[in-house]
Amino acid sequence: MHRIESAIEKAVKFRSHGIFISETFELARRQARDAIEKGLNPFPVAVKDCFLTSTSTTCASQMLENYTPPMNATVVDRIVAKGGCIIGKTNLDEFCMGTSSALGHFGPVKSALSEATSDDWLIPGGSSGGSAVAVQTGIADLAVGSDTGGSTRNPAAFNGVFGFKPTYGVLSRSGLIPLVNSLDSPSIFATSAESCWKYLEMLSGIDAADSTSVNLPEIEGIKSIEGLKVGIPAEYNNECLSDDAWKLWNHAANILERQKAQIIPISLPTTKYSLACYSVLSAADIASNMARYDSVAYGHRSKMENSTYEMYRELYLEKALKVRRKISNEIRDAFKKVDIIITPTATGTAPKYSELRDTLFTKEDDDDYFTQAANLAGIPAISVPIGKGCNGLPIGVQLMANKLQDKTLCNIAQLLYSRVL
Repeated sequence: MHRIESAIEKAVKFRSHGIFISETFELARRQARDAIEKGLNPFPVAVKDCFLTSTSTTCASQMLENYTPPMNATVVDRIVAKGGCIIGKTNLDEFCMGTSSALGHFGPVKSALSEATSDDWLIPGGSSGGSAVAVQTGIADLAVGSDTGGSTRNPAAFNGVFGFKPTYGVLSRSGLIPLVNSLDSPSIFATSAESCWKYLEMLSGIDAADSTSVNLPEIEGIKSIEGLKVGIPAEYNNECLSDDAWKLWNHAANILERQKAQIIPISLPTTKYSLACYSVLSAADIASNMARYDSVAYGHRSKMENSTYEMYRELYLEKALKVRRKISNEIRDAFKKVDIIITPTATGTAPKYSELRDTLFTKEDDDDYFTQAANLAGIPAISVPIGKGCNGLPIGVQLMANKLQDKTLCNIAQLLYSRVL
């Protein structure tokens, strides 16, 4: 119970950072008592508020402000069955659309890595910013996020924690409010890659309620970097990458090489189209999934009555699907030559809110460039804290592996991080 009470105290301490949309302290206490009675060790969990819980689920939208689901998401039930105690539902960009966690109905998430004011603050990344900050502040041992194009890895990098997007289908999407069905992946924040794997084992498995769910194969993983083939894609050294991020990307590669890994230059030329491809595919899925929020059956009704024809119009879907296939094929072919691919997670350190606002949030697209390909290909990817920029803020590198090589990926991430410390 001590760990749960400590988590609650920290959640109260950091309330001004907007980490939680709803706090479920009494629920966490009940879950802790139940866990102890079952012989389990209770541990504190934060859940992104796009996963259904029978307390409330808003997806940071006024549309769902008073919505109480009749069920829990599968991953939530599995967490609680293993001793997880839900401290609260974490804040995010509305309907998971954004990489700043500043665009939700209930206010922004503010990073705890610097002082914040009402007018400006350090961006925690997004859209799973609340979950990332919950781990960074020590409130949660495990925080659940979702990742459609980098929404877990981006805030993990900005907050100096691990953010792990498993292979598509390994974690059930049942009870995750759908946004982009073919890209959405429940994901994990933790303080180590070892913990990411531990929690993945707790939560994974076939779910009859999710037809896309798959089982992870049983593999031994690896205990040494020696002989590992590491791919470095030339296209990720682009004009948006900061000097700090470039240097630490190289630093990570050098660490692996000193441990007798083989560094292999590779090319993923279609990556440059990933943002356009992602934008078209996500718009198509969003138009379909958001159609239910018409204020007729339930939800907030806007006074604006303009036609939604333009929003739903799909002009480029077939072309985008072809580009997605080409990106997937390039990555699949790359894994015939290498075991993992290492890239930056973002362009650099976390920006201030004022920087994003003054540039109309264009930096979000620059950061997305590094993470979207993993979602388009359905492969596992993890952001690993690798160091700090000249401003003292965290920077992460991203490791990607072939489909269903999640354990190997976490093993390598932990081995890399152990050399960083």
